[in-house]
Amino acid sequence: MQLRRTKIVATLGPATDDLEILEKTLAAGVDTVRLNFSHGTAADHKKRIEAVRKISKKLDKEIGVLADLQGPKIRISKFKNLKIKLNAGDSFILDADLDSEQGDQTQVGIDYKNLPNDVTKGDTLLLDDGRLVFEVTEVKGKKIHCTVTTGGILSNNKGINRLGGGLSAKALTDKDKEDLKIAVALDVDYIAISFPRSAQDVEEAKLLIKQAGGNQGIISKIERAEAVTELDAIIEASSWAMVARGDLGV
Repeated sequence: MQLRRTKIVATLGPATDDLEILEKTLAAGVDTVRLNFSHGTAADHKKRIEAVRKISKKLDKEIGVLADLQGPKIRISKFKNLKIKLNAGDSFILDADLDSEQGDQTQVGIDYKNLPNDVTKGDTLLLDDGRLVFEVTEVKGKKIHCTVTTGGILSNNKGINRLGGGLSAKALTDKDKEDLKIAVALDVDYIAISFPRSAQDVEEAKLLIKQAGGNQGIISKIERAEAVTELDAIIEASSWAMVARGDLGV
């Protein structure tokens, strides 16, 4: 039989919790399952891993388990009415002090509280994978004043990127460090880290895995512009690399 060099990674979730659906999915050609640690509890992940291991044994097929850590949440918060429509030329404020659910037609909160320190007048901000584009006109304290250059619908919890990179958010948050310990305890095969900036971020994750008693391989998700310039070093420090289609794409 010819070796299939291209592998298939499938993300597990509520839709695959039905054991019959999960078995059919794995039998269809999945090589590795992905557990998204942005969602679910440790108990959810444990239950899914146990199901995969059981079905893997039944099918006599090796199936890897990947724990994908959330990374920093560089996102807006929520709107009172779920979403708004912005037009080119509109003024809009990203406010790190605004309550998380009080966004309206003129402003919205941000989950990443350090964003006002990372941007300056003239910067371009890309929201919702670049569907909306803002130009920073002024930063006052915790408020980032912007002019909309490309408008559209903006809804809850959409991502924010600074054109060209340069955000100071650490790759491993406190939540990631706890989730990493859980992933090691659950005996996953691989651990993916989100938004690494350099090989140093990868080495930190490797050290934390070792301290937790594991030896899992690290998958670095290349999502930042600055990671591209450090790509050789990141690849050398990692077991694998994954090119993120969303954040890096914009």
